[in-house]
Amino acid sequence: MSTLKIAPSILAADYANFASELARIEETDAEYVHIDIMDGQFVPNISFGADVVASMRKHSKLVFDCHLMVVDPERYIEAFAQAGADIMTIHTESTRHSHGALQKIKAAGMKAGVVINPGTPVTALEPLLDLVDQVLIMTVNPGFGGQAFIPECLEKVATVAKWRDEKGLSFDIEVDGGVDNNTIHACYQAGANVFVAGSYLFKASDLVSQVQTLRAALNG
Repeated sequence: MSTLKIAPSILAADYANFASELARIEETDAEYVHIDIMDGQFVPNISFGADVVASMRKHSKLVFDCHLMVVDPERYIEAFAQAGADIMTIHTESTRHSHGALQKIKAAGMKAGVVINPGTPVTALEPLLDLVDQVLIMTVNPGFGGQAFIPECLEKVATVAKWRDEKGLSFDIEVDGGVDNNTIHACYQAGANVFVAGSYLFKASDLVSQVQTLRAALNG
């Protein structure tokens, strides 16, 4: 199993105080900051652009895990690379050129990830596995925080973990959506090793303790 990583989702933070919210994350033992990029077209909501990520970068040394929920993400690869993104994850549903986009992400100096929505067959991922550093399985429908976990998506996690082992690959498997102390252990058992959590973490006044509670729940 790859290293276990917690990725607080900045989508659930206080947007008016990103510097202090990033400082709160830095105080925890979380490894990533998960940043949801939404364009109002691929998903209904609108969130942050590359300029905001560049501003955040000044306040954090953690890994910036950027999840692009946008149409034609190829258009933004260079902008997010320059903004300081470390990982760029794109939806198979958002582009007709997934292979080329993943290659461009790597060429720009970032790690490349691919993601599918709950309604997308897991087989959409299989042709791309040799190209990626990370596979993200959405465990809610994307676009808004605070949604209920969809347990059926764990079958996809298990399938991807099986393919990874069969192919002798080493990419991370990430889950995003409804991850909390009650669901994280099942995600881990299915094969995930990167866990995005938003509402569950940021609702707590003590973020350090909440991250520790979430990590402890990994083992059931």
